[in-house]
Amino acid sequence: MSEVTEFLGTGRRKTAVARVRLAPGTGKITVNGRTFEKYFVVETHRAFVMQPLLATESTAKFDVRVNVIGGGPNGQAGAVRHGISRALLKADSAFRPILKAQGLLTRDPRMRERKKYGQPGARKRFQYSKR
Repeated sequence: MSEVTEFLGTGRRKTAVARVRLAPGTGKITVNGRTFEKYFVVETHRAFVMQPLLATESTAKFDVRVNVIGGGPNGQAGAVRHGISRALLKADSAFRPILKAQGLLTRDPRMRERKKYGQPGARKRFQYSKR
């Protein structure tokens, strides 16, 4: 039986889905064929994505390749973070208590509320008119 060279993890947040591949390497991160810095231009998104790698002190141990679709930048950053956490867990099960303590293994369940019929939005109502 051959040794596993890549660890896969699927991350989800809102409507974004990220497929993450972790391979032993130098710490290079590629998102949708672009460099990590060019894809996530906002610093907070970059910090959010790096959380699981920093928590497990494995930033320089793995090369990360990500395919992410759907959602906006915030949802995609959350999906990538979730995917990296799950892939790290497959790489080394000893990371579980560290990742779990920081809440990185939990999928964020918050979704957009649907629009209801007879009103302009999910919660907004048409203006009441007495006369």
